[in-house]
Amino acid sequence: MSDELRKGQAVNLALATAAFAITFWAWNLIGPLAGSYSRQLGLSPTQTSLLVAIPVLVGSLGRIPIGMLADRLGGRLMFAIVCAITILPVLFVGWVDSYGWLLFWGFLLGVGGTSFAVGIPFVNAWYAPERRGFATGVFGAGMGGTALSAFLTPRLVESAGRMQTHVIMAAALAVMAVVMLLFSRNSPAWKPSTAPALPRMREAMKIKATWQCAFLYAVAFGGFVAFSTYLPTLLQNVYGFSQTGAGLRDAGFSIAAVAARPLGGVLSDRVGPARVLLVSFAGTTVMALVLAFNPPPEIPAGACFVLMALFLGLGTGGVFALVARLVEPSRVGTVTGLVGAAGGLGGYFPPLVMGVVYSVTGAYVIGYVLLAATALAALLYTRKAFTSASTTGGGAVTR
Repeated sequence: MSDELRKGQAVNLALATAAFAITFWAWNLIGPLAGSYSRQLGLSPTQTSLLVAIPVLVGSLGRIPIGMLADRLGGRLMFAIVCAITILPVLFVGWVDSYGWLLFWGFLLGVGGTSFAVGIPFVNAWYAPERRGFATGVFGAGMGGTALSAFLTPRLVESAGRMQTHVIMAAALAVMAVVMLLFSRNSPAWKPSTAPALPRMREAMKIKATWQCAFLYAVAFGGFVAFSTYLPTLLQNVYGFSQTGAGLRDAGFSIAAVAARPLGGVLSDRVGPARVLLVSFAGTTVMALVLAFNPPPEIPAGACFVLMALFLGLGTGGVFALVARLVEPSRVGTVTGLVGAAGGLGGYFPPLVMGVVYSVTGAYVIGYVLLAATALAALLYTRKAFTSASTTGGGAVTR
């Protein structure tokens, strides 16, 4: 490895992780305040779920074109663009007071969630294949922006007001955009893709690993997104916590998942991503079944949610270690966009399902059982599909 690559790794990984965290905080501004929106506007559980899920949908599907643009323009510029575009919806979500306008600006707020498809190819290009599990795991810790949002957003709103909180968030995005332009740079090993976008997408969709990783990421990251956005509502409905109390516990969930993601990447480098994914999906299945019995708050329920977060975090780190092993570097941005979109979509539907289930049954048992069944299916598929040395151990990279 060249000295130029080695010298730039730490700084650019740190900047990319910071930008990811800021944009994910912005992406999750509505979830921690969903309870207050519901009370203020008289929303049904289904309407509240839709409000929470809308940014997730856009942040998911938007990763496809953003990933292709990252291949062409590079992560440095695309991080700045995503930060800048997100400023306007952040401001308007803080100002509007009707359900329709919240849905509209929440839809545009989803742009913040697309930054993931920028960061994966950006950091991958700085590291050798055998270190990309570590790199993508550390970068993925930027999803801790959801924890920052869950913990700080309700408190900032209580102390400064909703409008002022969103102005602070917009200012942070503006600063981050400038910082990325001034201090980050694309890897010397990165080369812009000059192929037309649609053929590149078609080629990426022909790669078997794209669909395999998309399914696994829909379960692992989708589960994390679904819980991190909907958990405050669930905790208020089931356990009667205040908005601030629910936000604090949601932050704990997100922090556990964030801490586990780089661990999943590092373990994938050492023992293979498939083994990490098997542990992730097995643990998720068990925890979902335990939560279906509605254990009492704090120690039983709280421990289950934290363990669920740890298992999901391991899985998110394992999936992109798998992508790094199976996909050529020149296609990582496009494949990441598709896989990331699947992960976000995996987080879009569960809040809607949970809202409907709670409206009809007054409990979340069916939702937990569906999660357990999905995680079990992912476990069985991982065991069947990935048995080679390159995915279960530390062997050669498969292309």
